Amino acid sequence: MAVNLLENAPALRLHALDSEDLALVSAHLQDALVRVGDIAYLPAKRRFALVGSRFDWSAEMEGRLERCRSGLHFEGVERVRCQHVSRDQPDAILDLLAVTFEPGPEPPGGTIRLTFAGGAVICLDVECVEAQLCDIGPRWKTAARPAHDGAEPGVNIS
Repeated sequence: MAVNLLENAPALRLHALDSEDLALVSAHLQDALVRVGDIAYLPAKRRFALVGSRFDWSAEMEGRLERCRSGLHFEGVERVRCQHVSRDQPDAILDLLAVTFEPGPEPPGGTIRLTFAGGAVICLDVECVEAQLCDIGPRWKTAARPAHDGAEPGVNIS
């Protein structure tokens, strides 16, 4: 009897409480595809969340090309700033390249930066690093492994 790897793959669940943890979350989310309409900031709850289709880099190391629906949220978010993210185009797709933390003048606070291909950036001013990444939906085969032609130019936002 053949085993369907797409149904039996373990769900990823990661919790980040510092910049090293966030680097691991970033590695798992590299090349996740995020629909602008699947990004939300809930100021009353101080929560920022998104849902995307992450490329499963662990499966790729085993010779499988798969994507999985995953949710990412951050707690203690005080402010959100965006550059080159058009909220009036909810079906636009962003390709997430990295999630990083820049310490602020008053630790443990700082800025979490979500950097996307094409120069889009979302910055979250947070009181500390507190993030959770969970696989929340189906897996499917994909035709190709994500590739990068070159480094993205740096983007500054104030």
